[in-house]
Amino acid sequence: MKAITLQQRGRAGVSLCEMPRPDLPPGWARVRMRAASVNRVDLYMRDSGAGITHELPLIMGVDGVGEVIEAPEGAGLAPGDKVILYPYEFCGACRPCLAGDQPLCHSAKILGEHRHGTFAEELALPARSLLRLAPEADMDQAAVLGVAYLTAWRMVFGKAPAGPGSVVLIQGAGGGVSYAAMQLARMAGARVIVTTSGAEKLAHFRALGIEAIDYRAEDVAKSVMRLTGGEGADLVVDNVGEKTWGASLRALARGGHLVTCGATTGAHPSADIQRLFVRQLSIHGSTMGSVEEFRRLVRAWEAGGFTPLIDRAFPLEEVPAAFEHLEDPARMGKILIRIA
Repeated sequence: MKAITLQQRGRAGVSLCEMPRPDLPPGWARVRMRAASVNRVDLYMRDSGAGITHELPLIMGVDGVGEVIEAPEGAGLAPGDKVILYPYEFCGACRPCLAGDQPLCHSAKILGEHRHGTFAEELALPARSLLRLAPEADMDQAAVLGVAYLTAWRMVFGKAPAGPGSVVLIQGAGGGVSYAAMQLARMAGARVIVTTSGAEKLAHFRALGIEAIDYRAEDVAKSVMRLTGGEGADLVVDNVGEKTWGASLRALARGGHLVTCGATTGAHPSADIQRLFVRQLSIHGSTMGSVEEFRRLVRAWEAGGFTPLIDRAFPLEEVPAAFEHLEDPARMGKILIRIA
C-alpha cells in the first residue's frame, strides 16, 4: 500500500513509499483510509521527535476517517461503515482507562507518533478506537476533528468549562486548535476574544462578530482589560508558548484559568508565581480528550453545532507540500489530506 513515511529527520526524510498492509491482531479492525489532516505535531516528528518513543521508518499522520474493510465480531462495525479514528491506541485496563481518561493510559500510543499513522491507504486499529459515522457524513469535515477539535473540546469544556456569561481569550486564533476553540467556545455561549495578525484574518473574525486583537499592534492584556471593563478573561486558551504566556497571565480575571496544549514558540516562559497566588490563577495542561469527549464532539458536529474550517486540501502524495503550507502565516483553519 502507499503511505507517507518518515525515513529520517528533516524535510528530505518525508516521502511516499510502498509499505506492507498492517497486521490484524484479534480485536482489531482494518480501515481503508479516505482522508486525514495535518497537525503541528507532524512537523515536530519530522524535525525532532525528541521525547516520543518511536522507530523509523514511521507512517505519519495522527487523525483521519475511512471505511471499515473488516472488523471483529461484536464490535458493532461492518464492512463499508464510515468511521472516524480516535487518535490513540489504549489498553482499556489501566487505572486512567478504567476511569474513562484514555489520554492518560499508561501504555497509550498516539497514531503517527508512537506507532504507524493515518497517511496511508490502510490502517489497523483496535475496534474500540473507532467511532461509526452516519452514512451521509461529510468525510472531509470529519477528517479534521480528531486532533484539533478534540484538543479544543477538552480545553473549552474540561476543568474550567466555558459557558454563557464567561469570557474566553484565544491566542493565535488562526491555527487549527485555536480556531476550533473559538468555534466551540462560541457554541457554548461564551463571549470570545481572539488574538491574530494580518488584515485578512482580523477582518475574518470581525465579520463573524468576534472581538479580534492585533497582537502585533496592540498590547493584548491591556486590550482585554479594556474590552472587559477591567475584569479580564475567565479562560485563556494558549498553545503558542513563551511569546504569549506573559500576556495570557496578565489578561486573566482574578480566579481565572489558563489552559495550554502547546509551546510552538518555546517551553520555558516565566512562571510569574506572585501573580498566580495573589490572583489565585490556575494553569491546566491539556492533550486531546477521552473517548466520551470525542463522542460528544462528533455529536455536536453532526447536530450542526459548528462547521470545521478547512483552509486547503492536498492529495496524499503532496503531504510534503502540505507541511510547508502549515507554516504559512496566512493559513487559517485545518489542512486536509485526501487519500482515496
